Amino acid sequence: MFIELLYSIEYYMRSGGIVMIPILTVSFFMWILIINRMFFLHRLYIRNISREMAGQLVKTNQAPDQKYQGANSLLVREFLAARSHDPILDDFILDETVVRLVSSLDTHLATIRILAAIAPLLGLLGTVTGMMDTFDVITVFGTGNARAMAGGISVALITTQTGLMVSIPGLYMSGFLTKRALNVKYRIAATGMYLKRFL
Repeated sequence: MFIELLYSIEYYMRSGGIVMIPILTVSFFMWILIINRMFFLHRLYIRNISREMAGQLVKTNQAPDQKYQGANSLLVREFLAARSHDPILDDFILDETVVRLVSSLDTHLATIRILAAIAPLLGLLGTVTGMMDTFDVITVFGTGNARAMAGGISVALITTQTGLMVSIPGLYMSGFLTKRALNVKYRIAATGMYLKRFL
């Protein structure tokens, strides 16, 4: 059964023509980035410390335990590493730490959106290539050779289908990850405002 599955995948790839290679390359890198962002954002949600506990740790100048890897603990840890113990300067350091963490949440999200948008365009390129092959066959043989025409039409349809199959989940995951990142941004910004009273 596994051999049959591999054979059907190979046949599908061969039927799509040369354009299948860039489409699947785009898909591979897009999903690598999606998985990377999912693990990163998931880590910021789990094993988090409360805002009140973050305030007490800043007040006592004590870093959170390494078992806490959430957004609040990451903010406290990075702030304490750069702290100067001058209240005015610490206020700027805290703001800079919040901005740096918030901006790091957008890493790769734009790339995921771009890769998801490129996939259907590559599928369209395959469609044009397949239709050109079909017209070449019509030019040489006329409309009487249906088997030869089917090859070009197959390339056109398969590449379009594959491009959409890559793009639709990619765009959905891009929106999902953007929403998750926005929630973490609000959490970090709110914690940053709360910690100012403990400087």
